[in-house]
Amino acid sequence: MANSAGSKKRARQAVKRNKHNSQIRARVRTFIKKVAYALDDGNKKDAQSGYAKMQKEIDQAVSKGLMNKNQAARKKSRLNAQIKAL
Repeated sequence: MANSAGSKKRARQAVKRNKHNSQIRARVRTFIKKVAYALDDGNKKDAQSGYAKMQKEIDQAVSKGLMNKNQAARKKSRLNAQIKAL
């Protein structure tokens, strides 16, 4: 448990940041799933529009340090390849 005023403040900040970062991560996962579901349905138009939105969300997560840039590139590349294969 935090004892000093500074460590108590740090603990409060950590809780707040954890909540915010969790929301962003969940949002990224949601957009990835939307593209995946469109691919499963064979709907290329929805997959492409969802991909554009997903790409923006992933890039923002990378810029905030919530996702590794290589992981983001891998996810975008694989989904884009699946869209092109439709």
